Amino acid sequence: MSERLEIVFAPLSHPLEPAMAVLAGEEMALGAFAAGLDSRSGGALMRAAAAAGFKGKARNAIELLGHSELSPSRVLLVGAGRPSEAKDNDCILLGGYVFGQLALRKTVSASVVAELPGSDGPKNTDLAADMAMGALLRSYKFAKYLTNNRPEKPEGENGEAAQGDGIQRLVIHTSDPDAARAAFQQREAIAGGIAMARDLVNEPANALGPVEFANRCLELAQVGVQVEVLDLAALKALGMGALIGVAQGSVREPRVVVMQWNGAKSKRAKPLAFIGKGVTFDTGGYSIKPAAGMEDMKGDMAGAACVVGLMHALAARKAPVNAVGLIGIVENMVSGDAQRPGDIVTSMSGQTIEVLNTDAEGRLVLADVIWYAQERFKPKLLVDLATLTGAIMVALGKEHAGLFATDDKLAAELIAAGQATGERVWRMPLDRAYDKMLDSKNADMKNIGGRLAGSITAAHFIGRFVKGTPWAHLDVAGVAMDSTRNEINQSWASGWGIRLLDRMVADNHEKNEK
Repeated sequence: MSERLEIVFAPLSHPLEPAMAVLAGEEMALGAFAAGLDSRSGGALMRAAAAAGFKGKARNAIELLGHSELSPSRVLLVGAGRPSEAKDNDCILLGGYVFGQLALRKTVSASVVAELPGSDGPKNTDLAADMAMGALLRSYKFAKYLTNNRPEKPEGENGEAAQGDGIQRLVIHTSDPDAARAAFQQREAIAGGIAMARDLVNEPANALGPVEFANRCLELAQVGVQVEVLDLAALKALGMGALIGVAQGSVREPRVVVMQWNGAKSKRAKPLAFIGKGVTFDTGGYSIKPAAGMEDMKGDMAGAACVVGLMHALAARKAPVNAVGLIGIVENMVSGDAQRPGDIVTSMSGQTIEVLNTDAEGRLVLADVIWYAQERFKPKLLVDLATLTGAIMVALGKEHAGLFATDDKLAAELIAAGQATGERVWRMPLDRAYDKMLDSKNADMKNIGGRLAGSITAAHFIGRFVKGTPWAHLDVAGVAMDSTRNEINQSWASGWGIRLLDRMVADNHEKNEK
């Protein structure tokens, strides 16, 4: 994570930083600490709130400047909604919102009081840890290629500094800082995985090709993940003709990366398998994409980036589960060696594929990697993630990922995890009528089903390489890159899917493996 934010947990009695935020519930209910501040200010906080019509509703704020009885030069009163109704994700979003408000105030350090009216110690501990996670996610910036030679950055509206500038240290004041610090450790592991995924997706394609991506995966060894990289010779030996066909137009060789985390008590427990599409740049091949917006295709590896970030999160928090992540990394280019529309390739499964559209390439990559995952690991379940189709954005916009599943239990787990984390999914149909659209006269199947139901036929194509293992496919084209900005993400790359899958694993697959 660029310019990583330092987060400190301190007791309520700790000296306050130059800028600070205190929380208030709806109808201006104040926690004990905030009430004490108001008393010290001679009631200035409450008078300012009343004058501004502030009611404590979620993610609203007012500011009090330079009161003589308060050490901070700026005090923000931040609405927290109804504390009794707050869920985990609400508190994470609140932390991101608070950081964003503080970051506008041109200060290098700030305080946040993680105390809500009527909340007990454990609740405030979780609040502190969740807010810290939200602030950490909001603080992310991809500034790797910004130099001191660039022109002076313009200020924001009303002369304010651009959002995210300045704050380097955030002190979270809470009644039990040791407990909050311990609770934050697992959240920090997840945030680290999200930052890793965002960094990968934000990288330009000239700096991050298949080989460079694979090398970045080797960093996971630092948290205990076993990483294996399969080169072109190995992929040819395995018969991955579908994946190799996509890559053959590029001078950059393809790679498949296998990442294993064995955290279950029984090392023989079947692993959960997560598969990611890693197209580091997608021109569309000879079925070339329009020039406008093609630069965004550096993010066509966001599914693979999510798998890498997830493996980091599981290992860094020592998740008691066995998991394997596999990603197929290719570059889809146009050249004299590139795949042509009408070519027929043989996948690792032995099934032949007529390639009618070279821009429907991600499913070819997934076909071989999913087959390999089943052959080698015999997993308990399969979940794949891919920025697969524009059609899913036509259906769902940028608010949900498309979920396709052969197993109702797995689908329900993902839907519940999506509701809990805010990374929402919407289940789409799988039906034999759609599958028939992939039948070909010249090969076992074709790689597109026609203009209609594009995301559904794409899912059915992948499903032809699943051998009875419970399987879910997540089409993340609308949520993984250039997605809707929110309180915990202001980046072009969202890191979507890591919180979703980590929560799904934690809620459903860890207890029986301890």
